[in-house]
Amino acid sequence: MLSPHFSLAEFERSMTAKRLNINNHLPPDLILRAEALCMEILEPIRKHFGKPVHISSGYRCATLNNAIGGSRASQHMRAEAADIEIAGFSPEDVTRWISISGLPFDQVIKEGGNSGWCHVSHHVGNNRGEVLTANFSAGGATYFHGIKAA
Repeated sequence: MLSPHFSLAEFERSMTAKRLNINNHLPPDLILRAEALCMEILEPIRKHFGKPVHISSGYRCATLNNAIGGSRASQHMRAEAADIEIAGFSPEDVTRWISISGLPFDQVIKEGGNSGWCHVSHHVGNNRGEVLTANFSAGGATYFHGIKAA
């Protein structure tokens, strides 16, 4: 377990990795980063909303990150980020609360509109507290500062 409510298995889980037979196991030297993300960010989010937090994407090895077209600088590859969803709450609800919560997040991004998810990251040490919205189109992602309605 990375924290009371988040397991290593769910942090590593990826349907794409399974389908493509990619070994997406978290290296031992990144465990402390994953634990910090879970304890400092994900556990307080779960406590506030009073519901399980579903991790749709946690750790991504470089091969998996490339396979899904992730950023070359993705914090997912450093076990510092998770894409999350909470049943009954929109990505905007979750993103907005994190942005004002006082949690030590590096980035919180509302991604993919109301049917999307919330990306949240934590870097041990210096966190930027950056709040963004990402909209996706055939041309890729466009990022805006702040939380934009879908």
